[in-house]
Amino acid sequence: MKILSTLCALTLLTCPLLARAQGPQPSPVGIQFTAVDGRTVDLAKLRGKVVLIDFWATWCPPCRAEVPHVVEAYNQFHDKGFEVIGISLDQNKEALIEFTKKNGMSWPQYFDGKGWENEISRKNGIESIPAMWLIDKQGQVVSTNARDHLASKVENLLR
Repeated sequence: MKILSTLCALTLLTCPLLARAQGPQPSPVGIQFTAVDGRTVDLAKLRGKVVLIDFWATWCPPCRAEVPHVVEAYNQFHDKGFEVIGISLDQNKEALIEFTKKNGMSWPQYFDGKGWENEISRKNGIESIPAMWLIDKQGQVVSTNARDHLASKVENLLR
């Protein structure tokens, strides 16, 4: 019994160390901007909702391929508390506006025209796109690779 309690104590002591060894989790709470369409976006004010942060660009073929899946999930779950925030790495604002309109992407888009030097992307360590982060109702990043089975992941988080 003494060995078992010693093992339990060691496990409890080392769990925080193991969690830190996996590396820091992204924390995009500070994302605030005025979207291309003039809307004010503050991720901290979206607590209580499930949020997808989509780092993408119109010139990125894999990003374009994901658009129908994101639009479908948004249309299916938006009324239930699902939000999408686009962080565009585009350099051409008109191309971004035209693409989002044409593809039914009605959520807010961040654009600063700096491409890979995009301030929000750099601040959050984005090195490749598409990058999709899923945020739960408590404001915690639960996935930094939300591309696969997005709709089911959103549905589970909305429960």
